[in-house]
Amino acid sequence: MDELTIFLELFKTFFLIGLFTIGGGYAMLSLIETQTVAVHGWLSEGEFIDIVGISQMTPGPIGINSATYVGYSVLQGQGAEQWLCVLGSFCSTFAVVLPSFIIMMVFVKMYARLCNNGIFKGVMTGLRPAVVGVIGAAALIMIFRFSIEDGSVSFGILHENFPDWKSWLIFAAAFAASMWTKVSPILVIVLAGIAGLILY
Repeated sequence: MDELTIFLELFKTFFLIGLFTIGGGYAMLSLIETQTVAVHGWLSEGEFIDIVGISQMTPGPIGINSATYVGYSVLQGQGAEQWLCVLGSFCSTFAVVLPSFIIMMVFVKMYARLCNNGIFKGVMTGLRPAVVGVIGAAALIMIFRFSIEDGSVSFGILHENFPDWKSWLIFAAAFAASMWTKVSPILVIVLAGIAGLILY
């Protein structure tokens, strides 16, 4: 695949991800995972999880950070020069934010008239549980492997992310810290990295 085709595919993919994501960066993760791992095969499951971890630790929205890293990684995986990899980052980042920019420019002008509209309120009420579902799907995709072949559904633990009991221990500690304490997610990620360094 030549570099121009990759850039066009990156732009189209992340433009559509940005267009159809409702609910912010975490809701975007399942779409990014589906497109980059399952559809295009740009990344493995393990590489995608690594990118999510890096995106969580760096400043900025996780969805946009993930798009930036994916753009770079895809070109790097094709053996492109470094400046083209950086350009890939810009391409995917620009594509993923462009739909929101366009929609918000239109929406801001119309919001005053729409906010008390019954149809608009109904649409927004319907979107809220959908957002929760999409975010939940992103979490499950990173834990379990689902596949459908010849009408049969297979299901199992994604061993790239949970190779042994130590990985489950780190998962449980990170989950508990995030769920029941006010510990910063960044600190949780850093401590998990330190735990991984010690345990592995």
